[in-house]
Amino acid sequence: MKKTFLAFIIGFSYCLTSCTLTENIYINDNGSGKFSVEMDGSGLMAMMPKDSLKGEKSVDSIFSFKKIFIERKDSIAKLSQKEQDVLKKLENFNMRMKMDLVANQLLFFMNTDFKSVAELQDIMATMNTYNSFQNTIKSKTEANSYIPSSGFGSNNSVLSYSYDSKKFIRKATLIPTNKVLKDSTQNFKMVFDASNYILKYHFPKPVKKVSNANASFSEDRKTVTIQYPFNVYMENPDKLNLEVEF
Repeated sequence: MKKTFLAFIIGFSYCLTSCTLTENIYINDNGSGKFSVEMDGSGLMAMMPKDSLKGEKSVDSIFSFKKIFIERKDSIAKLSQKEQDVLKKLENFNMRMKMDLVANQLLFFMNTDFKSVAELQDIMATMNTYNSFQNTIKSKTEANSYIPSSGFGSNNSVLSYSYDSKKFIRKATLIPTNKVLKDSTQNFKMVFDASNYILKYHFPKPVKKVSNANASFSEDRKTVTIQYPFNVYMENPDKLNLEVEF
């Protein structure tokens, strides 16, 4: 992987310029399903000077955290038990990186299956914690070059989900933070305003009622979509709270 591409990935992960992040949840009749976060940085790709990518090749690669952890098991064993437990939560995640130089496409996916929505408690924070251990468990694969070094953006909230046959709830609970951290978030306001955060939830039965007035529905009313500027996700994550009734 050449330096220009690595610099490109770093810039992408820090700037999030013209980026769209989509949080997908697919729920089956029995409550199991699939969770994924998709990061579309094609807008940033289009802004890159063409000569800066000269010699680079299009990429479409899939990796699993389980494979990375097996490769680096000796390094992981040196972490505290608490840190090992955090990493274990990522064990069933897969990731995909796709860069198409011709189509100006840059996509990044992380996904996992779950047996119950309860397994998704604070899943965004879990994915972000991987960044804390990258230097310790650096893999021999190219996977680490593809993982955004700043994660998906820490918005100082604890995220929880619940689901039964009658209702689905997404709730972000704010964590008190200091003024310095708030000011730091404000410094990136213009960048965040140029990006979007999308919730896209797919249910096994038609939706009767949604608490969020910004929600839109698929034709069969089984899919709910909500879109906000990324700065709302960062500064007011509770605005993305949602109750869905079936």
